[in-house]
Amino acid sequence: MTTPETLVAFAKQARSRSYCPYSGFAVGAALLCADGIVYQGCNIENAAYGPSICAERVAVFRAVAEGKRDFAALAVAGGKAGEEITALCPPCGVCRQVLREFCGADFPIYLAGPDGTYECHSLGELLPLSFSNAELS
Repeated sequence: MTTPETLVAFAKQARSRSYCPYSGFAVGAALLCADGIVYQGCNIENAAYGPSICAERVAVFRAVAEGKRDFAALAVAGGKAGEEITALCPPCGVCRQVLREFCGADFPIYLAGPDGTYECHSLGELLPLSFSNAELS
């Protein structure tokens, strides 16, 4: 069983693979699937900026590309590249909406903090009054 601490550690590991030469802000994510498999993602920047992608979406898209649709939790770790984490790094709005496509309001998101700490927030807390496929019915 993957603990929150293990998931945060996977996110920190993924952060080390970030490609962020323009912002200098490295982010890693670890997505836990209901079957116990973890998919990691890191932010990948591009000189044209628009084609850049966040770590959270990399992890989700990797999982979906492998046929996964049932997710249990996400961990995110971010901060200045090459430095220790000094603050929480919540997913951006686009990543929150992508998560909402597959996850409910109670989906847990663990945010890595300084000195090995982390906080847990639900997707509903981070994306209140969200729009989902239920609104299309």
